[in-house]
Amino acid sequence: MKVDPVTVEVIRNALVFAAEEMGVALRNSSYSHNIKERMDHSCAIFDAEGKLIAQAEHIPVHLGSLPWGVRNTLDFLAREGIALEEGDVVMLNDPHLAGTHLNDITLITPVFAGGRIVAYATNKAHHVDVGGRAPGSITGDASELFQEGVVIPPVKLLQKGALSRDVLAVLCSNVRAPDITLGDLRAQIAANQLGARRVIELAGRYGLAVLQASWEEILAHTERLARRDLARLPDGVYSAEDCLEDIGVRDEPAWIRASITVAEGRVHVDFTGTSPQVEAPLNAVFGVTLSAVYFAIKCILDPSIPMNEGVLRAVTVTAPEGTLVNPRRPAPVAGGNLETSQRIADVLFRALAQALPDRIPAASNGSMNNVMAGGYDPVRKRSWVYYETIGGGSGGRPGQDGVDGIHCNMTNTLNTPIEAMEQYYPVRFERYEFRPGTGGRGRWRGGCGIERSWTLLGPSATVSILTERTKVPPWGLAGGEPGGLGEHWIRRKDGRWERLPGKGTFTLSEGDTLVIRTPGGGGYGNPAERDPALVERDRANGLVPSSG
Repeated sequence: MKVDPVTVEVIRNALVFAAEEMGVALRNSSYSHNIKERMDHSCAIFDAEGKLIAQAEHIPVHLGSLPWGVRNTLDFLAREGIALEEGDVVMLNDPHLAGTHLNDITLITPVFAGGRIVAYATNKAHHVDVGGRAPGSITGDASELFQEGVVIPPVKLLQKGALSRDVLAVLCSNVRAPDITLGDLRAQIAANQLGARRVIELAGRYGLAVLQASWEEILAHTERLARRDLARLPDGVYSAEDCLEDIGVRDEPAWIRASITVAEGRVHVDFTGTSPQVEAPLNAVFGVTLSAVYFAIKCILDPSIPMNEGVLRAVTVTAPEGTLVNPRRPAPVAGGNLETSQRIADVLFRALAQALPDRIPAASNGSMNNVMAGGYDPVRKRSWVYYETIGGGSGGRPGQDGVDGIHCNMTNTLNTPIEAMEQYYPVRFERYEFRPGTGGRGRWRGGCGIERSWTLLGPSATVSILTERTKVPPWGLAGGEPGGLGEHWIRRKDGRWERLPGKGTFTLSEGDTLVIRTPGGGGYGNPAERDPALVERDRANGLVPSSG
């Protein structure tokens, strides 16, 4: 069926807005600060075959893995002979099916029209705790997946519209904040129901045949646009490498190596040569690797090109099984979603800079700077647990400085407000400010990192940090200098300072202060060519960059 271009474009925008509206509903009805403040969730709509039709502008590492995860889930259900009925909702977090880590719980809702499935409304949200060894479920020393929390294969959370009490009981019995978990799941259910209604409304307005024909044209048109842009790249093979720090008991770096082949409007990324998987939570399941690849390639395309299955068709990926970027079960993977995804993006940008030297920025701070904490609050008479990521500097760009104190690349989350933290958790903030001098020098300097510190007001708490770029700085480009390193401390109540490694789990006592200092971004271009007026401006604002 041929559909006029105006109708196709109206439907495309309506579906994108539906995904965005799903995200607003999820944020507004969630319980955890991780979702309602940081917006650590993502929403998308798929057709009946599991092809990505539309997504919201949410979290890159979620969004890139959702197509892989939805297809895996549909294949799993088919193998197991599990039929989906109207009113069903499937839940899973198994990283080797869903595509990220255990904290990210995915909900898939089939959309029925005319008695058959025509689409799927889907979202993924990071739950603050899913069990495991420590509050927040993410530590730097896990040696297998089962230490990171409860593993959920695809199960029906709702069956014909009724909540599965048995499934909820198993999940909530394994987490530290079951009321928060239940509230966030209900928000996810509601978000998918909203997305399903919007699809049904479109089918009622235009007819199912027109709607589905429009979807096919949307994907075909997007593929043509993506291939057109990729065809403008110089054909060739572009390679790069970068490393992750403090891996496992040997305290050795692990390397990510990638070669990007560009030819005839297509891109193939090959990770052959990447280090083997490790007994540390830095392994990235294949869905995460795909996410980083899709993100990097989308960044070099015309930003007006929609992100859907059409873009994915122009990209292929080889990631050898048993490596850091495609591990075998039961390797731990919590930080692969967080830190390894960032390094994969860094490697790909470094390789692409050879093809597009005037378009690729220097390295960003290169870490999500993860902090997990929890304990018991005697004042509120309840257990507490929280998770946050902290921004850093982005890399200097051709024609512009990097941005100070921002979430970069594979994360797109927001700041958790100090006011919300102090209201709900037994902490008092001491500092939240930029780190002067951490942006790498260059004609265009890197952005500065952040210092964020708080004091524990209640009894002892368990704190885990999972960070990068505390030893190997973010690289500069075109003669720019590296960004400043991150560093982390505990200032004990008695005034002693203890320097922390980039990854680990620690105990805080009442009155102790946790100090997180995030890396800056790399500089771009020769520092000697920097405009003196910009140097003066940095000096006046207290952001004079260092040599890295």
